[in-house]
Amino acid sequence: MYQSKNIITIQHPESIHHTNGMIGSWTEWELTKKGKDQAVNIANKLKSELEGKRYSIYCSTLLRTKQTSEVIGEILDTKIILTDVLKERSLGRAIGKSVKWLKENIENEEVTVYDKCFSNAESRSDVWKRLLPFYNKILNNEEENIILISHGDTLSIFNALWLELDVDYLNKINISGVSGGVSFLYQTSSGKRIIKRLGDTSYMNRDSGRR
Repeated sequence: MYQSKNIITIQHPESIHHTNGMIGSWTEWELTKKGKDQAVNIANKLKSELEGKRYSIYCSTLLRTKQTSEVIGEILDTKIILTDVLKERSLGRAIGKSVKWLKENIENEEVTVYDKCFSNAESRSDVWKRLLPFYNKILNNEEENIILISHGDTLSIFNALWLELDVDYLNKINISGVSGGVSFLYQTSSGKRIIKRLGDTSYMNRDSGRR
């Protein structure tokens, strides 16, 4: 018998780095005004759907995700657990630089999940290894309802873990969402893994209904 799990993942909504051509990674960009409004909409729609169920909320320690979690935690009346494990992938020397700078100065092309764009960056395999102990922890603890607030690349790797894929599959596929997207993952008591919705962006919009 497996532990039933309801996991909602939220990719932070619009951040300043989405609008100014800069790298996200481990920089402390804030949400834009639009992004903050999107976070409120996400929280309100989740509250109306969760019907009083209590969720544990884990969040990346980077500012744009913390701001997202502060809104969601307040509206859902839930304490946030911050963890570095859910941070975005480190791009090493490119942190604080522009996307243009990265393209012009990249040390190594990332052909496989083991490649690093700079010697002091993380590969996607490194993020996989970072996530794995946390993934095993939440999979095996007593928490049935969990919300994760994180970043695009990190959540794409979490999705692969959820489907029990080997890390090398990421050389051939990617399971990515979108800024502000909300995904719904389930594990049944028989152990079946389900991704019911991936990167649902309707939660960001004030007037759109549930899909």
